[in-house]
Order: sequence, then C-alpha cells, then structure tokens
Amino acid sequence: MADLMIQKLRNNEYFGLQSIFDILYKESKSGRYFTDIYKIIISQQNILLAFRNLKSNTGSKTKGTNGHTIKHLNKMNADKLVKLVRRRLEDYVPHAVRRLFIPKPNGKMRPLGIPTIEDRLIQQMFLQVLEPITEAKFNPQSYGFRPKRSTHDALARCYHMVNHSHQHFVIDIDIKGFFDNVNHKKLMRQLWTIGIRDKKVLAIIKKMLKAEILGEGVPSKGTPQGGILSPLLANVVLNELDWWISNQWETKPTKVPYKLKRNKTDALKKTKLKPMYLVRYADDFKIFTNSYENARRIKIAVEKWLRERLALEVSEVKSKITNLRKNGTDFLGIRFRAVAKGNAKTGYIVNSKMDPKAKEKVQAVIRHQLIKLRKNPTPKKVMKFNANILGLQNYYKIATRIAQDFNEIRHNVHPNIKSLMFRNIFVRTKETNGVIDRFYGDYNYPRFKSNGLLVYPIEAIRHDIRGQRKPDFTIYNAKDRLAIHKGLKQVSVREIEMFRKGIYKSKSVLYENNRLSKYVAQKGCCGITGERLTPHQAICHHRKPIALGGTDEYDNLIIINKQYHMLIHHSDPQTNKEYQKIISKFEVRAINKLNRLRTEVGNPKLSY
Repeated sequence: MADLMIQKLRNNEYFGLQSIFDILYKESKSGRYFTDIYKIIISQQNILLAFRNLKSNTGSKTKGTNGHTIKHLNKMNADKLVKLVRRRLEDYVPHAVRRLFIPKPNGKMRPLGIPTIEDRLIQQMFLQVLEPITEAKFNPQSYGFRPKRSTHDALARCYHMVNHSHQHFVIDIDIKGFFDNVNHKKLMRQLWTIGIRDKKVLAIIKKMLKAEILGEGVPSKGTPQGGILSPLLANVVLNELDWWISNQWETKPTKVPYKLKRNKTDALKKTKLKPMYLVRYADDFKIFTNSYENARRIKIAVEKWLRERLALEVSEVKSKITNLRKNGTDFLGIRFRAVAKGNAKTGYIVNSKMDPKAKEKVQAVIRHQLIKLRKNPTPKKVMKFNANILGLQNYYKIATRIAQDFNEIRHNVHPNIKSLMFRNIFVRTKETNGVIDRFYGDYNYPRFKSNGLLVYPIEAIRHDIRGQRKPDFTIYNAKDRLAIHKGLKQVSVREIEMFRKGIYKSKSVLYENNRLSKYVAQKGCCGITGERLTPHQAICHHRKPIALGGTDEYDNLIIINKQYHMLIHHSDPQTNKEYQKIISKFEVRAINKLNRLRTEVGNPKLSY
C-alpha cells in the first residue's frame, strides 16, 4: 500500500496537479467554500491522471455491466478519452451497476456494487479533486481509506491508549450494514457543510448514488462497496461522529489556560466530563475510556447519536464493552489486551496476537498454496507463495506475540511441507540471496529451494514496534512529502513533466502511461548504453513493432537515446558513416543489447 501511495503522489506531480491539490487543501483548512471545482475535475490533466491511477488498480480488470475493462480505454488516444468523458458528463447518466457477492469472515456474503470502467474513471476524477478538500476537514483519528494512513497507524493509536493514556475500557459499536444504509439526503448536506458547494459536482454525485443496480433497481440509500468514490463518501458521513466524540474530551475547549497537552488533560479531569478517545477505520471503530461506568454511559450516548443524527441502526449483539485487563478485543485482524508489567502497581502494557479468525484464515491460505505447489510446482507459484508470506508477515508483525502465532501456523502446515520435501519439490539448502539476507538474515531456520528459487520461511518473523502517526501529517503539505520522497529523486519531477509533454497525441493512453513508467523505471537512462538522458534526448521504442503484432504494453517498451533509434531499424547501419561513428563508441555490452533489439524488429545482428 505504501508503494502504491508513493506512486500516486508521483503521478500527481507528473501531471502538474500536486500544487493545485495543495492549494485546495490549504484553502479548505482555512474554511473556504468551493463553488467552482468542476473545471478542475474535467481538466485534461485530471482525466489523464485518473486513467493512470485507475490503470494501476487491480480492479481495473473487473468487468462492469457493459463487459468493458481497462483494455477498452487503453485503445483510445488522449484526445478521444478526454472528449468521451466530457461528453458523458454534460448530461451524466451512470451505467447500471453490477451486483457481486463475496464471502465475509463470518460466513455471510458482502454485497459489492461494480460500476462500469467508464464510470469508475469518472469517480476517480472526482475523488482526486474532492480528497484534498475533505482531508482538510477529517478528524486525525480516522485511518481508513485515507492517503498515507493504514491499519498499522490505527493499531498503533490503540496501543498508545493502553500503554500511555491508561484507557483500559473499550466500547465497540457495530453499525448494521453501514455502507448499505447511508442516508443520501444527509450525505449531500454533509458535503455542503464540508465546503463542496459546486452544484454541478453535487448533482453528479447524487446521480452516482442513484445509479441503478442491475436486477435490484434504483437504491434509495447506501454507498455501494466497490465504487471508487464510496470510501471517501463513507468517511464524510462518519466525520461528523468523529468530531462529536472528539469534542466531548480530546478537542474540548477549556477555560483553564495551558501550554502542554498534559496540562489540558489535567484541566479536563477537574470537570465532570468523561474521558473518551476514538480510533476509527472505515465503519469499524473503538472508543477508549477509563472505567466501566463511563463506558456504559458513552455507549448509550453514541448509539442514540447515531440513530438520531445519521439514521443508522446499531447491532446490539455485536456492540459491547470490554475490560482490557480481563479480556481481549479484536480490531483489524489483531486481538489485544492490557497485561500487568510484573504487577499491577507498575502499570499495564499491550499484549497482542492475531485474532483467532484471522489466524485460521491465514493458515488456510498458506496450506492452500502449498497444496497447489504440490499439484503443479512452477517458478510462478513459488514466487506467488513468497509474495504472500512476505505480505502476511508485513501486515501482522505489529502484534507483540506474532512470532508465536506464525510458529504455530508453521507447525500446523508441516505435513504439507513434508509432502513437498518427499516429492523433492522442496529441497533443503544453505543458499541465500539479497531478500533473504535483508528480511531473514538473523534467523536460524531450515531453508528450502524450489524450482531454482529460495522459499521464504513462514516462521521467521518478529514484532515490529510502531509509533503513533503525527496527527497533522498530510500528503498535501510540501514539507511532509519530503519524508515520503526521500531516496526517490533519481528522476526529477521537472524531467518527468517535460518527458510527458513530448507524447504524441495519436498514441493510446496506455502507451502514454507505460512510456512514462518505463522512463521512471529506467531512471532516465538509455536501455542500450546506460547513459543518463535528458527528456529531449529520450525516445520510447517498441521492442516488437506494432506492424508485427507488438502492443503498447509496458514490457514491449524501452527508453533509448533518439540517436540510436535508426541503429535498430536500419537494415545495415554500418554502411552509413554517421551511424558507424556512433557504433564505434559502443562497448561490447551495448552492442549485444542493440543486437537483441535489432533481431526483435527483424534485422540481422551487427558484427563487432
């Protein structure tokens, strides 16, 4: 997720929109109302940025009701795509939404609403412009579906509540079918209050909410999960709750002057107010306090507020109060509780592990992949297994007892590993590589190799201590972005912008995006000689020409020096004195690379 967020930030800069988004954020923070943002939404830069962000989304390959995927848009050139989008928005009528059901951890089915790829592109355009405006108004303790915020940040905040703020009672409030029960009229008023007052924009969002669901008709409420804009709209709905809870204690003004945060807390303790601290991730949230009686009263007040203010019903069965000193509470796949440091007099500290349902699911996924490897062992499946192990370890490493959890999982899937060893699919080895050294270098564990690849160990994991995120951190502040971009300056934003503007209009948007990605991936260097190129020197070459069945896909492109392009396409460049002079300066390695490119276009190799 972090890499994806970094890429989106770079995309904003490539298309020259980051400075505009920064201004929107700053003005929203100062209380400005926005009555004319539609022109930014339909600008060419924003449309092309939306396409680039949508293309990198795994959901772009999912079909909508018209059967189209991202491949349908890939074929268009930039002008055609921009005209198509603008024409649709003149009198916008969203396509019908495809209904899809996916299993939930509790065995029930979660309904998803999948808009067409054309409507997802439009939603992405709106998201990009609305996000900086809403981010300026969102509460810092909301972590779900927000830029540069994650489940780890939400859990770090929970740990802080136990370890440092000594809030050991947790209120869990479960909203019944939140996404399916959002009140449309209330949501439109909330968008207006937040500062989005462009009537054209609001009218189109209303149409998005009212998009027909195939086989079910026009919805009267709800923001369908599966829509690109839905998570932001859901955060808008619950932002009012966030600030209401926050203003009961954390951000409550006090008459007593103070310089430090702890002085304010001391002042609040002198009142009859009840301490309460919110941690929210989408519609899953917890409220921390310091006693059962406070928790009981807070629970009643919040449930009443949700019913009366947002017309949302609460599940009495799933909503509860937990004393963390006696029992654990589950949040985002982690179960945590407060345990005494030696004895209760020295205080309490978080003890956490995978929640049992999450652990069972992870074990089932690992076992399933091992079985698939046994049936059909291929390098691709080994790579997929490794990626899965690394991803799971990276997510769950925030649990303090994670080593014990993964050791148990490893023990339980040992029969599957033993079966792979018996068939020589897994072979013991002492080999290592850069990844193994980086992530598992200091672990003592049995190493295996499969299909020529080292297998990542399931059990080699340790708890990773994570601090709280700076509350006012935002990607819409240049100083905060410096920390994100550190070490990513091989190609400057200015160079990328210049290279992007050199794109031929007749080319497809797929070509434009992959050409840009290839330039960044090659760090602005020539794919033949490795020399650093300016944007004016660089050209994008199709390895397999379009005329011979080549495509605009990423793997079929390479960035080279313009001077070398005819060295690839000329049948015998060594007969040309000018070309001969260039080739004479090439090292053997460069000649070999040039020859590979020549054979791909159907020309003979050069002798040297």
